[in-house]
Amino acid sequence: MKYAVVTLPRFADAGRKISEFLEADLHLYHAEIFRELTGTADCIVALMSSGIAVRGVAPYLTDKWHDAALVVVTPDLSYAIPVLGGHHGANDCVKRLAALGITPVISTATEVTGKVSVEETAKRIGCVVVNRSSTRKVNGAVLDSDVPVLRVDPPKILVANPGVSVLVNESRYVVGIGCRLGTTKDEVISAVSAAYAAAGISGSTLFASTMKKFHEKGLHEAAAELGANLIFLDDATINAQIPQSASRASLLGLCGVAEPCCLALSEKGQLVLKKTVFGRVTVAIGE
Repeated sequence: MKYAVVTLPRFADAGRKISEFLEADLHLYHAEIFRELTGTADCIVALMSSGIAVRGVAPYLTDKWHDAALVVVTPDLSYAIPVLGGHHGANDCVKRLAALGITPVISTATEVTGKVSVEETAKRIGCVVVNRSSTRKVNGAVLDSDVPVLRVDPPKILVANPGVSVLVNESRYVVGIGCRLGTTKDEVISAVSAAYAAAGISGSTLFASTMKKFHEKGLHEAAAELGANLIFLDDATINAQIPQSASRASLLGLCGVAEPCCLALSEKGQLVLKKTVFGRVTVAIGE
């Protein structure tokens, strides 16, 4: 977790105390500071009124899975309030700040009722949530009763209804793959290997494509040989993304395949390799 501390100049001494404790960079507030920190910090700790902080980050918010967590600390160092991203780093941050005598003020329902959220469950077992839209419904159910965690051992085909959260092994990088009809295992493996080399990474354990490619035997065989989870995403999840590159997938009613698929599952929502064509296979890599 990479922290950034932003403080109004008059509270610089208190800001320095927090930044040293969190081993974070200290930034003095100015009009463009939140724009400058967007995409560079996992959690922003703002030593200022919540109004200033919220208005500052508002123009740069996309969704809770990719936005930086935001914690507001009162200038007298009395309270630390997770404003955004409670389940995505903010709650953990304020718990750490309690060691400085700062009282955490946590409002997420699962936390205050002593329950474990889907996101926290995933973090504890080293997984990521595939169908992120499910977490609201499942976390709501967690508040009312115990929700079992079931492990499905391979080989299996899992069909999950909207109220089921699917977790897969965590991977820093997500490989989005599109391919032509009848693409072979060897073609996919060759393309993915070339993409790794182009991106300068050693590999990934999470591949993603469109549900429209579920029938492609080559994709399944390549993922199995490379030891990767292969996830197929529905149209709505794909079209909720904003790819960087134009795509002929519009003919299929999609904004793209490779780029939006890897962006949908990546932690930071950033591309380390834009959509690149390798023969009959298109690959993009996100983190």
